[in-house]
Amino acid sequence: MHVLALNGSPRVGGNTEMVLQHFAEGATQAGARVETLRLRDFTYSPCLEIYACRRDGRCALRDDMDIIYPKLAECDMLVVASPMFFYGLPAHLKALIDRCQANWVRKYEIDGKQGHECTRPGVFLGLGATGGKNLFRGAIFTMRYFFDALDVRYEADLLLRGLDFRGDAQKHPEMLAEAEELGAALVRRFSGSGREGKPPGSGEYSSS
Repeated sequence: MHVLALNGSPRVGGNTEMVLQHFAEGATQAGARVETLRLRDFTYSPCLEIYACRRDGRCALRDDMDIIYPKLAECDMLVVASPMFFYGLPAHLKALIDRCQANWVRKYEIDGKQGHECTRPGVFLGLGATGGKNLFRGAIFTMRYFFDALDVRYEADLLLRGLDFRGDAQKHPEMLAEAEELGAALVRRFSGSGREGKPPGSGEYSSS
C-alpha cells in the first residue's frame, strides 16, 4: 500500500510534522510505503480561476503541481496533516487544494462522474492551539470536498488541541501514540482489502 502524506504546515520540525511522523511510523510498521511531502518545499501558484481546465480537465499552469498531481492520483491512501490558521488551513495547503479544481471539473463537468468512485481512504490530522468548539469545522468541510474531487473518501480524522508552540506535541505522548495507532489500524484495514471500508464520516477514529 502506498500512503501519500501531505504536511501542510509551514513550520519545519513542528507539532504537525511530529504527529504526521508518528502516523507514518504506524503505517510503515503495518506494511505500508509512506511518502511524505512537505508542501513548503514546493513552488506552485494558487488557482488563477482562468478555467482553462474546463477544456480537458487539466490545469494550464506549469509549476511543481506537475509533480504533485500524479502522486495524488496514484496513492492508495491520502493523509493530510495541518495546523489551524485563523480557524482554517494555511496558505500552502489551501493553494494546493484550490489547484485541484481541475480534478473537480474533470470529475463533475467532463466525465459526469462516470468511472469515478471514492474508494481510496483519506485521513485528516488537524492540530490547533485553542479549545473553541468550531476550531476544526471549516477545515473538515474543506477536506471533505477536496478528498471527493480526488475520488478519495473521508475515512477518519484525528483532531488535536492544545498544540501551539514548537515541541508541545512532545508533552503529550498519548497524542503521538494515538496518531501511530491510527496509521497502523488504517493500513491493516485497507491493505489487500480491495479498498473497502466504512462509509464516509464514520468517525471511528475522530477525536476532539
